[in-house]
Amino acid sequence: MLNRIRISTTLFLILILCGVLQVGSNGLSFWAFRDGYQNLQDVEASNQQRSALAQTRAVLLQASTALNKAGTLTALSYPPDDIKALMATARDSLKQADAQFKAFAAQATGSEKEKALKAAMKTHFEQWYSDLDHQATWLENNQLSDFMTAPVQASQAAFDGSFDAWQQDINQSVLRAGEASRTSYHMSGVIFGVMVILAGLLTGAALLWSRKMIVQPLAIISSHFDSIAKGDLARPVAVFGKNEISAIFASLKAMQGSLRETVSDVRQGSYAMHTGISEIAAGNNDLSSRTEQQAASLAQTAASMEQLTATVSQNADNARQASDLSKQAAMTAKKGGDQASHVASTMQEIATSSQKIGDIISVIDGIAFQTNILALNAAVEAARAGEQGRGFAVVAGEVRNLASRSANAAKEIKVLIEESVSRVQQGSALVDTAAQTMHEIVTSVTRVNDIMGEIASASDEQRRGIEQVAQAVTQMDQVTQQNASLVEEAAAATDQLASQADRLTGLVAVFNVKEHVEAVTEVGRSQAVPVVS
Repeated sequence: MLNRIRISTTLFLILILCGVLQVGSNGLSFWAFRDGYQNLQDVEASNQQRSALAQTRAVLLQASTALNKAGTLTALSYPPDDIKALMATARDSLKQADAQFKAFAAQATGSEKEKALKAAMKTHFEQWYSDLDHQATWLENNQLSDFMTAPVQASQAAFDGSFDAWQQDINQSVLRAGEASRTSYHMSGVIFGVMVILAGLLTGAALLWSRKMIVQPLAIISSHFDSIAKGDLARPVAVFGKNEISAIFASLKAMQGSLRETVSDVRQGSYAMHTGISEIAAGNNDLSSRTEQQAASLAQTAASMEQLTATVSQNADNARQASDLSKQAAMTAKKGGDQASHVASTMQEIATSSQKIGDIISVIDGIAFQTNILALNAAVEAARAGEQGRGFAVVAGEVRNLASRSANAAKEIKVLIEESVSRVQQGSALVDTAAQTMHEIVTSVTRVNDIMGEIASASDEQRRGIEQVAQAVTQMDQVTQQNASLVEEAAAATDQLASQADRLTGLVAVFNVKEHVEAVTEVGRSQAVPVVS
């Protein structure tokens, strides 16, 4: 119930109660002071009246004494001057007594009894004053008999009786005022004690309320902050009531929920990042292995291309040599036509040259066969190289076609040579047809020369193509090495990123974000914050 009242309102009510107690205490103190002051005023007024009345009686006694002395001096026939002085003193005393009694009579009167006593005293004063005044008059007129028979003693006794009665009443009034002052004093003490007890009760209630409504909830809030600082985000924060402390609990609960969601998202993200990094690392390792295999294959291809380049270069040299021999054969055939007389020896030279040409053709045929095999190997390596070896495959196909053509040409030349040898063997019997045969030989040798020129040109093209393929393979090897370096750098970066992900996962793992219900002992300490699951 109390936790639904705002703390500021409660504090304001406490201040109002304190103010009421303070005002009440001050009011009662003022009442006691006023009562005491009134009693003091009454006592002071009584003392003043007593003093005035006592002085009046004393002055009247002085006047009576002066008149008695004057009467005695008159009876003894003393000088008139002495008597006049005493009479003057008596008259002055009477005047003073009259003035003082009037001052006494003018003072305020309290009770009815005091009024009655004052009225009786006035009557007795006037009687005593009148008797003294008559004595003075009689004495001034030398009426000693009247002076001596004046009832002054009786009027004085009556005045003294009323004076004593009034003084006794005044004393009782003073006693009553003192008793009232003591009663007021004791009442003030009792009221002060009650005020102290009420103030103590109010202070105790305020302390108990502040402990229940402020100190204990703030201690619970502090413990929640300590739990959050230690990484425990699962401890439930209960909100109850509608005061300022409850608003703090609500804000703390919202902050804890937001922090828990943030930590959960970061934890899930770190786990997902760790999984992705692991997959990237596995892919990098696989790519590194494949890149190494590709680099090894390219190295083998480069070695094969070097061998193929050497073979093609040798084939080109042989083709040039064959072309030179073909030219020489053509010149020889021309000379044979001019020197028909030397047919036998020329035929023998032709047979010898034909034999050499047959050997050269065999060499050319072997070179074409080897070129075909190398072209086949190059095509296989180009197929292994995939997309990057497509151009190399095209060049290898052209080389293979040229090798096939070279082989066919060599076969044709071989056939021609065999025919030439056969004809040379029949030369002796066919001298008549030597010119025609020599013409055919010149024609065949011309064809051989053309074919050998084509072979030489094809060999040059093969050499240039193979050099381009070798250059491309070298570039591919460089690119592959660069890729291997990049893969290694990527692997290193992946390892570093994985370590950072592990560190982030470890940092996030400190927080406990699972909900759990704790004991209600905490709420027992403060009714403002019960546990709500």
